[in-house]
Amino acid sequence: MEKSKEFLTDGKLAILLVLVILVIDQIIKIEVKTNMSLGQAIHITDWFYIDFVENNGMAYGMTFINKLFLSLLRLVAIGVIGWYMYKVVKQGVRTRYVVFLSMILAGAAGNMVDSMFYGLIFDASTPFGISSFVPFGTGYADFLTGKVVDMFYFPLIVTTYPDWFPIKGGDEFIFFSPVFNFADASISVGVACLLLFCRKELETVSVGFSFRKRKDE
Repeated sequence: MEKSKEFLTDGKLAILLVLVILVIDQIIKIEVKTNMSLGQAIHITDWFYIDFVENNGMAYGMTFINKLFLSLLRLVAIGVIGWYMYKVVKQGVRTRYVVFLSMILAGAAGNMVDSMFYGLIFDASTPFGISSFVPFGTGYADFLTGKVVDMFYFPLIVTTYPDWFPIKGGDEFIFFSPVFNFADASISVGVACLLLFCRKELETVSVGFSFRKRKDE
């Protein structure tokens, strides 16, 4: 009975956290997409801009995998993470572990929403005009091939490479140049917190995997 009660508590917490992160992520993205032209940047401070860009969906704007394949891969990953969370919550793991896993799941799902639906419900964003909602299915891309909206840009240090620096001498150097979104941040914070505060659970997963591998051999 006690384990069942714990499952209900942590399970509801996980669902609530995923929903909250998804709602915040989508509100920010829709606000940016329907109020800014592609490439437009709003200067907040010298080290923080709202800079509207779009990409194929990898974290921090990486784009070296085919879009459709990436979307299918992400769907599989979301399913695996969700199944794993269900199993570990039933086992009564620490709440912090559930919270950090929920952040990762929510971030992955947030970017998946863009890929699944943005191409169906928006016309294309361009540097010359602002995107708007269109009738479902008449947007700029097919299902699973929509682009992910990014907007947070933190050029913490902007300088130039010294002249003596090989190849790059005299070129501009920007410390932390990727543009990312709330979902990316949720994934990154979740992963970092797992590594810092959940070594016990991660070691258990590693030991269990090694044991099953040796057993299969």
